[in-house]
Amino acid sequence: MSRTNPSGSFSRIASALSEWSGRPMTFALALTLILLWAIAGPFLGFSSVWQLVINTLTTVVTFLMVFMLQNSQNRDGKALQAKLDELIRSSKARNTFVGIEKLDEETLHEVCATLPDPTKADSEAAMLDAGFAKSS
Repeated sequence: MSRTNPSGSFSRIASALSEWSGRPMTFALALTLILLWAIAGPFLGFSSVWQLVINTLTTVVTFLMVFMLQNSQNRDGKALQAKLDELIRSSKARNTFVGIEKLDEETLHEVCATLPDPTKADSEAAMLDAGFAKSS
């Protein structure tokens, strides 16, 4: 008996909705629905039901989209972090930075405090790093 993974199904749905919600056509559809609702107002006497329809619809859609988009954002962040970790491992960078995103806030600030401040670098080195040649 095979079971489907609910987390995997949610992730696939979240990815599809996230992709779909960011398209211009989706914006045009939403704008069209709002315009149709606004045009219907005078014909429906701007009734309470008329107002309730748009309020309820927008609240439900917003509530659900928060979870869908957050899921997509979390996965994108984890994928990006994995790529950065791999770049650190394969370069001459200090491997101690791999996984620091999992540290608590205080420890992360301590790690950042040990790094050299690029704004206080000597001006000649900063100019060379920026690609400006040393003037003679």
